[in-house]
Amino acid sequence: MTPAGSELRRTLGVGDAVVVGLGSMIGAGIFAALAPAARAAGSGLLLGLALAAVVAYCNATSSARLAARYPASGGTYVYGRERLGEFWGYLAGWSFVVGKTASCAAMALTVGAYVWPEQAHVVAVAAVAALTAVNYGGIQKSAWLTRTIVAIVLTVLAAVVAVCLGSGRSDAGRLDIGLSGGVGGVLQAAGLLFFAFAGYARIATLGEEVRDPERTIPRAVPLALGITLAVYGCVAVAVLSVLGPDGLGQATAPLADAVRAAGVPGLAPAVRVGAALAALGSLLALILGVSRTTLAMARDGHLPGALAAVHPRFQVPHRAEVAVGAVVAVLAATVDVRGAIGFSSFGVLAYYAVANASAWTLSPSRTARVVPALGLMGCGVLAFSLPVVSVVVGAGVLAVGVVAYAVRVRRRVRERRAPR
Repeated sequence: MTPAGSELRRTLGVGDAVVVGLGSMIGAGIFAALAPAARAAGSGLLLGLALAAVVAYCNATSSARLAARYPASGGTYVYGRERLGEFWGYLAGWSFVVGKTASCAAMALTVGAYVWPEQAHVVAVAAVAALTAVNYGGIQKSAWLTRTIVAIVLTVLAAVVAVCLGSGRSDAGRLDIGLSGGVGGVLQAAGLLFFAFAGYARIATLGEEVRDPERTIPRAVPLALGITLAVYGCVAVAVLSVLGPDGLGQATAPLADAVRAAGVPGLAPAVRVGAALAALGSLLALILGVSRTTLAMARDGHLPGALAAVHPRFQVPHRAEVAVGAVVAVLAATVDVRGAIGFSSFGVLAYYAVANASAWTLSPSRTARVVPALGLMGCGVLAFSLPVVSVVVGAGVLAVGVVAYAVRVRRRVRERRAPR
């Protein structure tokens, strides 16, 4: 149950929901994640991409089933609460809000790095302020802007693939799959590449603003994920065929370096523009998702109740959006992008672990439980394959959330026992 006057308006159809998912997934990750993934996996890069896709598919399937059953803002925060209990819902919400807030900062800093590297933090803060204002104006404006960004980014990526594969410097021999980075390298690459797939959750967290969610969400999630996997696969093959795993691993701007190596350096500026727009698209969708989960947690008393307000005209959680935008702006002005991405990956995988555990409870059928079981195991393996610093910091922040929850529960118990 939600407080009177705090319900959101259902305006998004299948196409809009798919676009929101694409805007989240086809973002800065494909421009930046390939190089560190190649350094980790070497010739096993495509294996890492395939593994990330399998885990993402399991998570997406579990999320879609749950979103159809519980079409409310909050995503896995709601699913964990309803299927596993209040604590697990809270842990999922805490993981999402904290992890994705760090991811917002990382995307904002990526915009700054491509637009004006010398003033990356200033540009990042400006981008956060601008996109928070867009989200404040209503979900349809956000969906329209995301659609425009996705179209431009897809055009840039298609040009990169065409130039690389069509050049005389493309060599299929560079695509030979091996394990030069070892099994651990493939797993770490999968964890890094999973970060770029994780945007399908944005469709679920917007469940309260989707028309006919029981049918729309199960259609939109696999469509968005399938399109993204096809795009990522084509780009990875094209870039590898020109640079090879060693050259890709050493690249500072892999897609721009690939078009230069393919003999078309004039396309590099367009790739930089595409990367900046992709990061903007991801940032826009991330702020949407974090603010909706903040709204849901505020409704249940885990965050200040004032954040549960919905604007009477724009029908958006305006206070939650402003609060999220303010926190992200502070982070974007102060943090390092590499640390933000590492922590965010750990938080996202913890979030999806709860989603898969929740989906496990939907059916007693062993067949129906195969996908959430694989997803749960995959999340655990990838989370602990991340760099040690990311694991330690991520686990520490989750522990802080658990302590805060325990303190709040004890306070509630004392209040109930107190004489009146």
